[in-house]
Amino acid sequence: MSTLPIASSELIINPDGSIFHLHLLPEDLADTVILVGDPGRVKLVASFFEEGSIRVDKSSREFRTVTGSYNGREVSVISTGIGTDNIDIVVTELDALANIDFKTRCVKPVHKRLTLLRIGTCGAVQPDIPLGSYVFSEYSIGFDGLLNWYAGCSDVVDIAMESAFVEHMNWPERLPAPYFIKSSERLIPLFENNSVMGVTISAPGFYGPQGRSVRLPLTFDDLIGNLESFRYGDRMITNIEMESSALSGLSALLGHDAGTICLVIANRYAKESRPDYHLLMKGLVSLALDILTGKSI
Repeated sequence: MSTLPIASSELIINPDGSIFHLHLLPEDLADTVILVGDPGRVKLVASFFEEGSIRVDKSSREFRTVTGSYNGREVSVISTGIGTDNIDIVVTELDALANIDFKTRCVKPVHKRLTLLRIGTCGAVQPDIPLGSYVFSEYSIGFDGLLNWYAGCSDVVDIAMESAFVEHMNWPERLPAPYFIKSSERLIPLFENNSVMGVTISAPGFYGPQGRSVRLPLTFDDLIGNLESFRYGDRMITNIEMESSALSGLSALLGHDAGTICLVIANRYAKESRPDYHLLMKGLVSLALDILTGKSI
């Protein structure tokens, strides 16, 4: 671990002492963090916090943060916006808030391990996963290539599963190399009795990268069919979203516990969708908060 100060060009700190994009001070952040894509969903999560417990409510661009208490435990909820590129910003800056001394710009001698849970929506690719299901991403497959930019990537990904997937898909050379990353071993057992344990695609777009064609033809003629038919032992691809691979991958490299749980609002194989999912999302938020804070359910 380097003891040298991190240059101001590499870790940008605002004049008020807050981190560049999130505009948070180190003391604003709880050790348990819920990540949501939609800034509007921050209000939903925060509505569960104990009355009078909210001590932080800050917004910057698409990033809104509220810190309060639930079941006697502090929790932060942060909106990330859409995509793994935003997760790169959020996870890096959350780690800096926890593990960099902003006065000296040096890594703190004692590492703080954060718990990061993304709560989102997804589309199922298996015909037997009904709308309204919860899918916890035991494994995530990054179509984005983000993790490949970081040294140590090969130490945390599943190379054998990657190779089987690339062969099955006849993966085009022009696309970023997919990577397979497992969620935190601490979080998986917390959610395995309340959700489908899944293998999740993280796509770098909503249309073409998820097999949707509006006016442009696609690289894969039948992306969903190829994803549905992939098998690796008893594992199969369950769903598609846009952030989980970067969250689990960066967290594994940085020493944090991270995972993603999503509400199924579409079944891509069956060509069904449920846009009126807001009450179901409220139930998922309640479940996740109970699990993260140790409340009996």
